[in-house]
Amino acid sequence: MKKIFLILTITMGIVFGANAQISSGTLQNAAKKATSVASASGFDVNSLSSGILSKLNTKLKLTPDQKTKVLSAVTSFLQDKSGIIASATTNKNQYVAKLAKLTQKLSTKLKPVLTASQYTKFLGLKPATNDANNVLSQLFY
Repeated sequence: MKKIFLILTITMGIVFGANAQISSGTLQNAAKKATSVASASGFDVNSLSSGILSKLNTKLKLTPDQKTKVLSAVTSFLQDKSGIIASATTNKNQYVAKLAKLTQKLSTKLKPVLTASQYTKFLGLKPATNDANNVLSQLFY
């Protein structure tokens, strides 16, 4: 995860340093580049979604219907998160605020899909810190 942020920081520094006068079109291109860097450096929405679903399925014993709905919610969350990941290095406060909104949106989607017991277990699966070895960190950090 630290490598991702380092790569994003360097990329954003190069992009913004080279363009003293930035137009909105140039800024949008920079954001797309940062997102593609995030994908290239390990933020692959589809593989992360599959890994998260696998871990949640093991821990929560999901039904086939729940698997489909949880996968959809997680994939949507990760796609939205990929759009804000660049701000994690450029504007930490903005990133935290946007991530909180995305996490709330994910919880709103998961709560009716999971049983009360499963949802409580899901909340208990939050890693204590952002652990690059724990795929569930992507849902909380």
